[in-house]
Amino acid sequence: MPVVQLAPRLAIHTLEINPKGKQTILLLHGLGVTGESWSFQFPVLERSGFHILAPDMRGFGKSTWLGGRATIRDWARDMALLLQHQGAAPACVAGISMGGAVALQLALDYPHLVKRLVLINTFAHLRPRGLTAWLYFLTRFFLAHFVSVRVQAHAVARRIFPRPEQEGLRQVFRDQIMQANPSAYRGAMRALARFNVSDRLPGLHIPTLIISGEQDTTVPLEVQRELCNRLPQARQLIIPGTGHAVIAEQPEIVNAAILEFLANLT
Repeated sequence: MPVVQLAPRLAIHTLEINPKGKQTILLLHGLGVTGESWSFQFPVLERSGFHILAPDMRGFGKSTWLGGRATIRDWARDMALLLQHQGAAPACVAGISMGGAVALQLALDYPHLVKRLVLINTFAHLRPRGLTAWLYFLTRFFLAHFVSVRVQAHAVARRIFPRPEQEGLRQVFRDQIMQANPSAYRGAMRALARFNVSDRLPGLHIPTLIISGEQDTTVPLEVQRELCNRLPQARQLIIPGTGHAVIAEQPEIVNAAILEFLANLT
C-alpha cells in the first residue's frame, strides 16, 4: 500500500508492514523527515504482531502538498482519514517532535480513533527559553525561508546528530529532508510556532507514554515534563545521555518502553 488517495489532490505515501497484525500502530515522523525515520522500530513492532502504518505526512517524503496555509489540525485530520480509510481504528499512535504534536491533536480531535498515545520529544506549546534557544529557532526560520532546503538539512542534521560517529545517521536525515516540499517545510514551521493545545490537555483521558531525551536541545525537558503533568493518564520516561532523535540514538530502550506500554493490546 504505497499510496493512499485521501482526496482528489491528496495522496499520502504510506509504509505498511504486517497488514494482518491484530493491532495497528500509526507512526508519525518529525519535521522534514519521512515515515522511514521509524526504521529502527519496524522489526520489533512487526515481531510483536503489530500492523504498522508509517505515512509521509502531506508535503513530506513522497506525499503531495496542497499548498496554502496548513495547521497541525490539518495534518491530524489527514491521519484520521488515513486510519478510517484503512479500517485501522482505534489505533495506537506514536509521534516524535512534529509527529508528536500531530498525534496529540489527533487524539484531542478524534479520541475515538486513538487507543493509546506515545509522545516522543514533543510538546503542547513550545516557546524558546533563553538566548541560545531563540537563536537556534531564529536560525532555522531564516534558513527555511531564505536559504535552500539543502543548507537547512545540513544545519539541522549537524545539530541533532553532533557526534563524529553519527555521520551515517546525519546522511539519512539529510536525504529525507531533501525530499520535503520547501513550502510544506516552511508552513510546518509556522504551524508549529502557532500550535498550542495546553488548555485542552486535562480533558484528554487516553493512556499516554511520554519519552524524553534528557539532552534534547530542540524541545526542553521541562516542556515535556509540563506536558506529562497536564495529561491525566500520562507517565514519562527520561532516557539519559540522548537528544532529540532518540528513536535512532537509543532504539533498544525506546522499543522496549513502547512494547511494555502497549502490552496486552495485540
